[in-house]
Amino acid sequence: MKGVQFLLDERGNKSAVLIDLKKNRDLWEDFYDRAVARSREHEPRETLESMKARLLAKRRIHG
Repeated sequence: MKGVQFLLDERGNKSAVLIDLKKNRDLWEDFYDRAVARSREHEPRETLESMKARLLAKRRIHG
């Protein structure tokens, strides 16, 4: 893949990757979004309905 380079350790194993962000912005955004989602996987969840209700209540208060 153009714009992607792997760094190898002393044994020749891939140890890191360099991504050309100009050529692969979408790839980086997908990777970053996945990393953020994974870091939040143990956070409490909220249903769509409860979130809608909370936003509507906030709108009524701040009118």
